[in-house]
Amino acid sequence: MTEILRPAEAAPADSAATSPTPTKLTRSIGVVGGTLLTLSCLTPASTLFVIVPGSFATLGTGTALTLVIAVVLCVAVAFCYSELGTLIPSAGGEYAMVGTLTGRFSGWLVFIQALIVVMIVPPIIALGTAQYLAPIANIDPKVMGAAVMLLATVMGLLDLRANAWITGIFLVLEVMACAVVSVLGFSHAHRPASVLLHPVMDGGHGTSAPVTAGVMITGLAAALFILQGFSTAVYLSEEMENPRRTVARTVLWTLGIGAAVIMVPVVAITLGAPSLNTLGGGDIAGMVQQWSNSTVGTFISLAIALAIINAAIVMVIQNSRVLYASARDNTWPAPVNRALSSLSKRFGSPWIATLAVGVPGAVLCFVPVDTLNGVTGVAVAALYAFVTLAALAARRGPHKQRADVWRMPLWPVVPALLLVALIWVLTQQTGSDLVITASITAVAALYWLFYLRPRSATHWVITVPEEELPS
Repeated sequence: MTEILRPAEAAPADSAATSPTPTKLTRSIGVVGGTLLTLSCLTPASTLFVIVPGSFATLGTGTALTLVIAVVLCVAVAFCYSELGTLIPSAGGEYAMVGTLTGRFSGWLVFIQALIVVMIVPPIIALGTAQYLAPIANIDPKVMGAAVMLLATVMGLLDLRANAWITGIFLVLEVMACAVVSVLGFSHAHRPASVLLHPVMDGGHGTSAPVTAGVMITGLAAALFILQGFSTAVYLSEEMENPRRTVARTVLWTLGIGAAVIMVPVVAITLGAPSLNTLGGGDIAGMVQQWSNSTVGTFISLAIALAIINAAIVMVIQNSRVLYASARDNTWPAPVNRALSSLSKRFGSPWIATLAVGVPGAVLCFVPVDTLNGVTGVAVAALYAFVTLAALAARRGPHKQRADVWRMPLWPVVPALLLVALIWVLTQQTGSDLVITASITAVAALYWLFYLRPRSATHWVITVPEEELPS
Protein backbone atom coordinates (compact mmCIF):
# COMPACT_ATOMS: atom_id res chain seq x y z
CA MET A 1 0.00 0.00 0.00
CA THR A 2 1.05 3.58 -0.57
CA GLU A 3 2.62 5.51 2.25
CA ILE A 4 0.88 8.73 3.26
CA LEU A 5 2.89 11.69 4.48
CA ARG A 6 1.60 14.42 6.76
CA PRO A 7 2.92 17.68 5.31
CA ALA A 8 3.99 18.98 8.71
CA GLU A 9 6.29 16.04 9.38
CA ALA A 10 9.97 16.16 8.58
CA ALA A 11 11.15 14.32 5.52
CA PRO A 12 13.54 11.41 5.93
CA ALA A 13 17.14 12.41 6.55
CA ASP A 14 18.41 11.25 3.15
CA SER A 15 15.88 13.37 1.30
CA ALA A 16 15.69 16.48 3.43
CA ALA A 17 18.24 18.26 1.33
CA THR A 18 16.52 17.48 -1.93
CA SER A 19 12.83 18.00 -1.23
CA PRO A 20 11.59 21.02 0.74
CA THR A 21 8.42 20.82 2.81
CA PRO A 22 5.72 22.17 0.48
CA THR A 23 3.40 25.02 1.34
CA LYS A 24 -0.25 24.11 1.74
CA LEU A 25 -2.85 25.33 -0.72
CA THR A 26 -5.43 27.77 0.67
CA ARG A 27 -9.03 26.64 1.25
CA SER A 28 -11.14 29.37 -0.34
CA ILE A 29 -13.98 27.87 -2.40
CA GLY A 30 -17.27 26.15 -1.65
CA VAL A 31 -19.81 24.21 -3.72
CA VAL A 32 -20.78 27.20 -5.88
CA GLY A 33 -17.22 28.28 -6.64
CA GLY A 34 -16.09 24.70 -7.16
CA THR A 35 -19.02 23.97 -9.47
CA LEU A 36 -18.38 27.12 -11.51
CA LEU A 37 -14.72 26.24 -11.92
CA THR A 38 -15.42 22.59 -12.70
CA LEU A 39 -18.27 23.39 -15.09
CA SER A 40 -15.92 25.74 -16.89
CA CYS A 41 -13.42 22.89 -17.14
CA LEU A 42 -16.16 20.62 -18.49
CA THR A 43 -16.81 23.71 -20.69
CA PRO A 44 -20.14 22.51 -22.09
CA ALA A 45 -20.38 25.21 -24.78
CA SER A 46 -16.88 24.90 -26.17
CA THR A 47 -17.16 21.11 -26.03
CA LEU A 48 -20.46 21.35 -27.88
CA PHE A 49 -19.10 23.60 -30.60
CA VAL A 50 -15.57 22.21 -30.94
CA ILE A 51 -15.68 18.48 -30.21
CA VAL A 52 -19.30 17.43 -30.84
CA PRO A 53 -19.13 18.32 -34.58
CA GLY A 54 -16.64 15.46 -34.98
CA SER A 55 -19.22 13.08 -33.54
CA PHE A 56 -21.89 14.41 -35.91
CA ALA A 57 -19.53 13.52 -38.78
CA THR A 58 -19.13 9.88 -37.67
CA LEU A 59 -22.41 9.19 -35.86
CA GLY A 60 -24.95 11.44 -37.58
CA THR A 61 -28.21 11.55 -35.66
CA GLY A 62 -26.78 8.81 -33.40
CA THR A 63 -24.66 11.40 -31.57
CA ALA A 64 -27.42 12.15 -29.07
CA LEU A 65 -28.09 8.48 -28.26
CA THR A 66 -24.38 7.79 -27.88
CA LEU A 67 -24.12 10.71 -25.47
CA VAL A 68 -27.07 9.39 -23.45
CA ILE A 69 -25.26 6.06 -23.04
CA ALA A 70 -22.11 7.97 -22.07
CA VAL A 71 -24.09 9.96 -19.47
CA VAL A 72 -25.27 6.71 -17.87
CA LEU A 73 -21.66 5.52 -17.68
CA CYS A 74 -20.59 8.91 -16.32
CA VAL A 75 -23.15 8.72 -13.49
CA ALA A 76 -21.39 5.57 -12.34
CA VAL A 77 -18.03 7.29 -12.81
CA ALA A 78 -19.28 10.27 -10.77
CA PHE A 79 -20.29 7.93 -7.94
CA CYS A 80 -16.76 6.51 -7.90
CA TYR A 81 -15.13 9.94 -7.94
CA SER A 82 -17.46 11.25 -5.24
CA GLU A 83 -16.70 8.43 -2.85
CA LEU A 84 -12.96 8.38 -3.53
CA GLY A 85 -12.70 12.17 -3.56
CA THR A 86 -14.14 12.41 -0.06
CA LEU A 87 -12.09 9.47 1.15
CA ILE A 88 -8.79 10.80 -0.27
CA PRO A 89 -9.19 14.58 -0.82
CA SER A 90 -5.91 15.48 -2.51
CA ALA A 91 -4.85 17.88 -5.27
CA GLY A 92 -3.36 14.82 -6.95
CA GLY A 93 -6.88 13.73 -7.89
CA GLU A 94 -7.05 10.30 -9.47
CA TYR A 95 -3.47 9.26 -8.81
CA ALA A 96 -3.73 10.04 -5.09
CA MET A 97 -7.01 8.14 -4.80
CA VAL A 98 -5.89 5.10 -6.79
CA GLY A 99 -2.35 5.05 -5.39
CA THR A 100 -3.53 5.21 -1.79
CA LEU A 101 -6.04 2.38 -2.25
CA THR A 102 -4.38 0.00 -4.72
CA GLY A 103 -0.66 0.73 -4.53
CA ARG A 104 1.99 3.06 -5.84
CA PHE A 105 2.52 1.51 -9.26
CA SER A 106 -1.16 1.65 -10.23
CA GLY A 107 -1.24 5.21 -8.89
CA TRP A 108 1.69 6.05 -11.15
CA LEU A 109 -0.01 4.58 -14.23
CA VAL A 110 -3.13 6.59 -13.40
CA PHE A 111 -1.03 9.73 -13.08
CA ILE A 112 0.31 9.14 -16.59
CA GLN A 113 -3.21 8.79 -18.04
CA ALA A 114 -4.23 11.97 -16.23
CA LEU A 115 -1.09 13.71 -17.47
CA ILE A 116 -1.96 12.80 -21.07
CA VAL A 117 -5.39 14.36 -20.60
CA VAL A 118 -3.93 17.33 -18.71
CA MET A 119 -1.53 18.18 -21.51
CA ILE A 120 -3.74 17.45 -24.53
CA VAL A 121 -7.29 18.59 -23.75
CA PRO A 122 -6.59 22.35 -23.35
CA PRO A 123 -4.96 22.71 -26.80
CA ILE A 124 -7.77 20.66 -28.39
CA ILE A 125 -10.28 23.15 -27.04
CA ALA A 126 -8.08 26.17 -27.85
CA LEU A 127 -7.76 25.08 -31.49
CA GLY A 128 -11.45 25.81 -32.02
CA THR A 129 -11.10 29.51 -31.21
CA ALA A 130 -10.15 30.75 -34.69
CA GLN A 131 -13.23 29.26 -36.34
CA TYR A 132 -15.53 31.26 -34.08
CA LEU A 133 -13.52 34.48 -34.26
CA ALA A 134 -13.81 34.40 -38.06
CA PRO A 135 -16.53 37.12 -38.12
CA ILE A 136 -14.00 39.66 -36.83
CA ALA A 137 -10.58 38.20 -37.68
CA ASN A 138 -9.10 35.57 -39.99
CA ILE A 139 -6.31 33.86 -38.04
CA ASP A 140 -4.58 30.51 -38.55
CA PRO A 141 -6.25 28.07 -36.10
CA LYS A 142 -2.92 26.74 -34.81
CA VAL A 143 -1.55 30.22 -34.16
CA MET A 144 -4.79 31.30 -32.51
CA GLY A 145 -4.87 28.15 -30.38
CA ALA A 146 -1.32 28.75 -29.19
CA ALA A 147 -2.17 32.38 -28.33
CA VAL A 148 -5.20 31.24 -26.31
CA MET A 149 -3.05 28.76 -24.40
CA LEU A 150 -0.53 31.47 -23.53
CA LEU A 151 -3.33 33.81 -22.40
CA ALA A 152 -4.80 31.03 -20.27
CA THR A 153 -1.38 30.46 -18.72
CA VAL A 154 -1.11 34.12 -17.68
CA MET A 155 -4.62 34.04 -16.20
CA GLY A 156 -3.82 30.79 -14.40
CA LEU A 157 -1.13 32.57 -12.40
CA LEU A 158 -3.75 34.72 -10.64
CA ASP A 159 -5.67 34.11 -7.41
CA LEU A 160 -8.07 31.13 -7.58
CA ARG A 161 -11.03 33.04 -6.12
CA ALA A 162 -10.61 35.80 -8.71
CA ASN A 163 -10.55 33.23 -11.49
CA ALA A 164 -13.72 31.61 -10.11
CA TRP A 165 -15.62 34.88 -10.67
CA ILE A 166 -14.07 35.51 -14.09
CA THR A 167 -14.86 32.01 -15.32
CA GLY A 168 -18.34 32.23 -13.78
CA ILE A 169 -19.13 35.29 -15.92
CA PHE A 170 -17.87 33.53 -19.04
CA LEU A 171 -19.92 30.47 -18.11
CA VAL A 172 -23.10 32.56 -18.22
CA LEU A 173 -22.26 33.49 -21.81
CA GLU A 174 -21.70 29.80 -22.60
CA VAL A 175 -25.11 28.81 -21.28
CA MET A 176 -26.76 31.70 -23.16
CA ALA A 177 -25.18 30.55 -26.42
CA CYS A 178 -26.35 26.98 -25.84
CA ALA A 179 -29.87 28.21 -25.02
CA VAL A 180 -30.08 30.28 -28.23
CA VAL A 181 -28.89 27.35 -30.34
CA SER A 182 -31.43 25.06 -28.65
CA VAL A 183 -34.37 27.39 -29.27
CA LEU A 184 -33.39 27.95 -32.90
CA GLY A 185 -32.82 24.26 -33.55
CA PHE A 186 -36.11 23.10 -32.07
CA SER A 187 -38.04 25.87 -33.85
CA HIS A 188 -36.59 24.85 -37.24
CA ALA A 189 -36.91 21.07 -36.91
CA HIS A 190 -36.49 19.25 -40.24
CA ARG A 191 -36.86 15.65 -39.06
CA PRO A 192 -38.91 13.67 -36.50
CA ALA A 193 -37.67 12.78 -33.03
CA SER A 194 -37.67 9.11 -34.06
CA VAL A 195 -34.25 9.60 -35.71
CA LEU A 196 -32.81 9.91 -32.20
CA LEU A 197 -33.70 6.28 -31.47
CA HIS A 198 -33.18 4.99 -35.02
CA PRO A 199 -30.05 6.93 -35.98
CA VAL A 200 -28.91 7.56 -39.53
CA MET A 201 -26.04 9.45 -41.13
CA ASP A 202 -25.27 10.96 -44.51
CA GLY A 203 -24.77 8.18 -47.05
CA GLY A 204 -23.72 10.48 -49.88
CA HIS A 205 -25.64 11.66 -52.96
CA GLY A 206 -28.61 12.70 -50.83
CA THR A 207 -29.11 9.27 -49.25
CA SER A 208 -29.02 8.15 -45.63
CA ALA A 209 -27.30 5.17 -44.03
CA PRO A 210 -28.10 3.53 -40.68
CA VAL A 211 -25.69 4.01 -37.78
CA THR A 212 -24.78 0.55 -36.44
CA ALA A 213 -24.32 -0.41 -32.81
CA GLY A 214 -20.65 -1.10 -33.48
CA VAL A 215 -20.09 2.45 -34.74
CA MET A 216 -21.82 3.84 -31.66
CA ILE A 217 -19.68 1.73 -29.33
CA THR A 218 -16.57 3.02 -31.06
CA GLY A 219 -17.91 6.56 -30.60
CA LEU A 220 -18.35 6.07 -26.85
CA ALA A 221 -14.74 7.00 -26.11
CA ALA A 222 -15.26 10.36 -27.83
CA ALA A 223 -18.57 10.76 -25.97
CA LEU A 224 -16.84 10.16 -22.64
CA PHE A 225 -14.28 12.77 -23.69
CA ILE A 226 -17.10 15.23 -24.48
CA LEU A 227 -18.51 14.82 -20.97
CA GLN A 228 -15.12 14.61 -19.28
CA GLY A 229 -14.39 17.43 -16.87
CA PHE A 230 -16.90 16.89 -14.06
CA SER A 231 -14.36 14.64 -12.35
CA THR A 232 -11.78 17.42 -12.11
CA ALA A 233 -13.53 18.72 -9.01
CA VAL A 234 -11.30 16.33 -7.06
CA TYR A 235 -8.22 18.32 -8.18
CA LEU A 236 -9.57 21.25 -6.17
CA SER A 237 -10.33 19.22 -3.03
CA GLU A 238 -7.44 20.75 -1.08
CA GLU A 239 -8.77 24.22 -1.85
CA MET A 240 -12.40 23.44 -1.00
CA GLU A 241 -13.95 24.30 2.32
CA ASN A 242 -15.26 21.17 4.08
CA PRO A 243 -14.21 18.79 1.26
CA ARG A 244 -16.04 15.81 2.80
CA ARG A 245 -19.31 17.47 1.72
CA THR A 246 -18.19 19.81 -1.03
CA VAL A 247 -16.36 17.35 -3.33
CA ALA A 248 -19.27 14.94 -3.85
CA ARG A 249 -21.77 17.73 -4.35
CA THR A 250 -19.53 19.49 -6.82
CA VAL A 251 -18.87 16.34 -8.88
CA LEU A 252 -22.56 15.39 -9.10
CA TRP A 253 -23.88 18.91 -9.71
CA THR A 254 -21.30 19.50 -12.42
CA LEU A 255 -22.16 16.29 -14.25
CA GLY A 256 -25.90 16.97 -14.10
CA ILE A 257 -25.71 20.59 -15.26
CA GLY A 258 -22.99 19.96 -17.82
CA ALA A 259 -24.78 16.98 -19.38
CA ALA A 260 -28.00 18.99 -19.70
CA VAL A 261 -26.24 21.99 -21.25
CA ILE A 262 -24.65 19.70 -23.84
CA MET A 263 -27.49 17.27 -24.50
CA VAL A 264 -30.34 19.73 -25.12
CA PRO A 265 -28.61 21.65 -27.95
CA VAL A 266 -27.27 18.39 -29.43
CA VAL A 267 -30.84 17.15 -29.79
CA ALA A 268 -31.95 20.54 -31.16
CA ILE A 269 -29.14 20.61 -33.74
CA THR A 270 -29.87 17.00 -34.73
CA LEU A 271 -33.51 17.79 -35.44
CA GLY A 272 -32.93 21.26 -36.90
CA ALA A 273 -30.03 20.65 -39.31
CA PRO A 274 -31.30 21.32 -42.85
CA SER A 275 -29.85 18.02 -44.12
CA LEU A 276 -27.80 15.05 -42.97
CA ASN A 277 -24.92 16.40 -45.02
CA THR A 278 -25.10 19.72 -43.14
CA LEU A 279 -25.30 17.89 -39.82
CA GLY A 280 -22.24 15.80 -40.69
CA GLY A 281 -20.36 18.95 -41.68
CA GLY A 282 -20.72 20.19 -38.12
CA ASP A 283 -20.81 23.91 -39.00
CA ILE A 284 -23.02 24.90 -36.08
CA ALA A 285 -22.37 28.62 -36.48
CA GLY A 286 -23.44 28.33 -40.13
CA MET A 287 -26.66 26.57 -39.09
CA VAL A 288 -27.40 29.33 -36.60
CA GLN A 289 -27.08 31.92 -39.37
CA GLN A 290 -29.44 29.90 -41.57
CA TRP A 291 -31.96 29.67 -38.73
CA SER A 292 -31.74 33.35 -37.82
CA ASN A 293 -29.50 36.08 -39.25
CA SER A 294 -25.87 37.12 -39.38
CA THR A 295 -26.11 39.24 -36.23
CA VAL A 296 -27.26 36.31 -34.09
CA GLY A 297 -24.67 34.09 -35.78
CA THR A 298 -21.92 36.56 -34.94
CA PHE A 299 -23.08 36.79 -31.30
CA ILE A 300 -23.05 33.01 -30.97
CA SER A 301 -19.61 32.76 -32.58
CA LEU A 302 -18.11 35.35 -30.22
CA ALA A 303 -19.77 33.77 -27.19
CA ILE A 304 -18.29 30.42 -28.19
CA ALA A 305 -14.85 31.97 -28.62
CA LEU A 306 -15.07 33.41 -25.09
CA ALA A 307 -16.23 30.02 -23.81
CA ILE A 308 -13.18 28.38 -25.34
CA ILE A 309 -10.84 30.92 -23.76
CA ASN A 310 -12.65 30.41 -20.45
CA ALA A 311 -12.22 26.64 -20.71
CA ALA A 312 -8.52 26.96 -21.44
CA ILE A 313 -8.05 29.19 -18.39
CA VAL A 314 -9.79 26.78 -16.03
CA MET A 315 -8.07 23.71 -17.47
CA VAL A 316 -4.67 25.30 -16.98
CA ILE A 317 -5.64 26.21 -13.38
CA GLN A 318 -6.89 22.76 -12.47
CA ASN A 319 -4.29 20.78 -14.37
CA SER A 320 -1.42 22.70 -12.81
CA ARG A 321 -2.58 21.33 -9.44
CA VAL A 322 -1.86 17.82 -10.67
CA LEU A 323 1.75 18.68 -11.45
CA TYR A 324 2.03 20.58 -8.16
CA ALA A 325 0.85 17.53 -6.23
CA SER A 326 3.20 15.20 -8.12
CA ALA A 327 6.18 17.38 -7.19
CA ARG A 328 5.04 17.56 -3.58
CA ASP A 329 4.99 13.78 -3.63
CA ASN A 330 8.63 13.71 -4.81
CA THR A 331 7.96 12.28 -8.25
CA TRP A 332 10.76 13.92 -10.20
CA PRO A 333 14.45 14.71 -9.69
CA ALA A 334 14.96 17.20 -6.83
CA PRO A 335 15.34 20.39 -8.92
CA VAL A 336 12.12 19.63 -10.80
CA ASN A 337 10.26 18.89 -7.56
CA ARG A 338 11.38 22.20 -6.06
CA ALA A 339 10.26 24.10 -9.13
CA LEU A 340 6.85 22.50 -9.63
CA SER A 341 5.91 22.75 -5.93
CA SER A 342 6.76 26.47 -5.74
CA LEU A 343 3.81 28.73 -4.90
CA SER A 344 3.48 32.37 -5.88
CA LYS A 345 3.93 34.61 -2.83
CA ARG A 346 1.36 37.08 -4.14
CA PHE A 347 -1.38 34.82 -5.52
CA GLY A 348 -0.71 31.45 -3.85
CA SER A 349 -0.82 29.62 -7.19
CA PRO A 350 1.69 26.94 -8.27
CA TRP A 351 3.19 29.25 -10.86
CA ILE A 352 5.88 27.02 -12.37
CA ALA A 353 3.45 24.09 -12.61
CA THR A 354 1.05 26.46 -14.37
CA LEU A 355 3.73 27.37 -16.91
CA ALA A 356 4.58 23.66 -17.34
CA VAL A 357 0.98 22.97 -18.39
CA GLY A 358 0.32 26.07 -20.47
CA VAL A 359 3.47 26.50 -22.54
CA PRO A 360 3.68 22.89 -23.86
CA GLY A 361 -0.05 23.16 -24.54
CA ALA A 362 0.67 26.04 -26.89
CA VAL A 363 3.19 23.82 -28.73
CA LEU A 364 0.68 20.94 -29.00
CA CYS A 365 -1.65 23.23 -30.96
CA PHE A 366 0.56 22.43 -33.96
CA VAL A 367 -0.10 18.65 -33.73
CA PRO A 368 -2.94 17.17 -35.90
CA VAL A 369 -6.16 17.50 -33.92
CA ASP A 370 -7.46 14.03 -34.92
CA THR A 371 -4.46 12.46 -33.22
CA LEU A 372 -5.01 14.56 -30.10
CA ASN A 373 -8.70 13.61 -29.95
CA GLY A 374 -8.11 9.88 -30.40
CA VAL A 375 -5.35 9.57 -27.82
CA THR A 376 -7.31 11.60 -25.28
CA GLY A 377 -10.39 9.40 -25.70
CA VAL A 378 -8.32 6.29 -24.96
CA ALA A 379 -6.62 7.95 -21.97
CA VAL A 380 -9.93 9.08 -20.47
CA ALA A 381 -11.43 5.58 -20.72
CA ALA A 382 -8.28 4.05 -19.19
CA LEU A 383 -8.28 6.65 -16.42
CA TYR A 384 -11.87 5.90 -15.52
CA ALA A 385 -11.11 2.16 -15.51
CA PHE A 386 -8.33 2.64 -12.94
CA VAL A 387 -10.59 4.81 -10.77
CA THR A 388 -13.27 2.11 -10.94
CA LEU A 389 -10.77 -0.47 -9.67
CA ALA A 390 -9.93 1.83 -6.76
CA ALA A 391 -13.64 2.21 -5.99
CA LEU A 392 -13.89 -1.57 -5.68
CA ALA A 393 -11.05 -1.45 -3.15
CA ALA A 394 -12.35 1.57 -1.22
CA ARG A 395 -14.20 -0.33 1.50
CA ARG A 396 -11.49 -2.57 2.85
CA GLY A 397 -8.94 -2.25 5.63
CA PRO A 398 -8.92 1.02 7.61
CA HIS A 399 -11.36 2.63 5.18
CA LYS A 400 -14.12 0.08 5.68
CA GLN A 401 -15.67 1.64 8.78
CA ARG A 402 -15.21 5.29 7.87
CA ALA A 403 -18.45 7.12 8.69
CA ASP A 404 -17.34 10.56 7.43
CA VAL A 405 -17.18 9.57 3.75
CA TRP A 406 -19.82 9.88 1.02
CA ARG A 407 -20.77 6.36 -0.08
CA MET A 408 -22.15 5.46 -3.51
CA PRO A 409 -25.36 3.45 -3.83
CA LEU A 410 -25.34 -0.12 -5.19
CA TRP A 411 -21.68 -0.78 -4.40
CA PRO A 412 -19.96 -2.97 -5.69
CA VAL A 413 -22.37 -3.57 -8.60
CA VAL A 414 -21.97 -0.05 -10.04
CA PRO A 415 -18.14 -0.03 -10.28
CA ALA A 416 -18.01 -3.68 -11.43
CA LEU A 417 -20.40 -3.12 -14.34
CA LEU A 418 -18.69 0.16 -15.19
CA LEU A 419 -15.30 -1.55 -15.38
CA VAL A 420 -16.61 -4.14 -17.85
CA ALA A 421 -18.16 -1.40 -20.01
CA LEU A 422 -14.96 0.67 -20.06
CA ILE A 423 -12.80 -2.30 -21.05
CA TRP A 424 -15.23 -3.02 -23.87
CA VAL A 425 -15.04 0.60 -25.05
CA LEU A 426 -11.23 0.44 -25.07
CA THR A 427 -11.22 -2.68 -27.25
CA GLN A 428 -13.20 -0.82 -29.91
CA GLN A 429 -10.75 2.07 -30.40
CA THR A 430 -8.39 2.47 -33.35
CA GLY A 431 -5.07 0.66 -33.23
CA SER A 432 -2.98 3.82 -33.69
CA ASP A 433 -4.62 5.61 -30.75
CA LEU A 434 -4.16 2.55 -28.54
CA VAL A 435 -0.52 2.17 -29.60
CA ILE A 436 0.34 5.82 -28.89
CA THR A 437 -1.28 5.73 -25.46
CA ALA A 438 0.24 2.35 -24.63
CA SER A 439 3.69 3.54 -25.71
CA ILE A 440 3.53 6.57 -23.43
CA THR A 441 2.38 4.31 -20.60
CA ALA A 442 5.22 1.84 -21.27
CA VAL A 443 7.85 4.59 -21.11
CA ALA A 444 6.31 5.74 -17.83
CA ALA A 445 6.47 2.19 -16.49
CA LEU A 446 10.21 2.12 -17.26
CA TYR A 447 10.63 5.41 -15.39
CA TRP A 448 8.90 3.78 -12.43
CA LEU A 449 11.06 0.66 -12.66
CA PHE A 450 14.45 2.36 -12.96
CA TYR A 451 13.96 5.66 -11.09
CA LEU A 452 10.98 5.68 -8.72
CA ARG A 453 10.99 2.12 -7.41
CA PRO A 454 14.68 2.13 -6.29
CA ARG A 455 13.90 5.36 -4.39
CA SER A 456 10.60 4.19 -2.90
CA ALA A 457 11.52 5.39 0.60
CA THR A 458 11.67 9.01 -0.50
CA HIS A 459 9.97 9.29 -3.92
CA TRP A 460 6.38 9.00 -5.09
CA VAL A 461 5.13 9.08 -1.50
CA ILE A 462 1.54 10.24 -1.89
CA THR A 463 0.57 13.09 0.41
CA VAL A 464 -2.85 13.58 1.97
CA PRO A 465 -3.26 16.87 3.88
CA GLU A 466 -2.99 16.35 7.62
CA GLU A 467 -6.45 17.63 8.45
CA GLU A 468 -8.00 15.14 6.02
CA LEU A 469 -6.44 12.00 7.47
CA PRO A 470 -8.67 9.71 9.54
CA SER A 471 -8.10 9.93 13.28
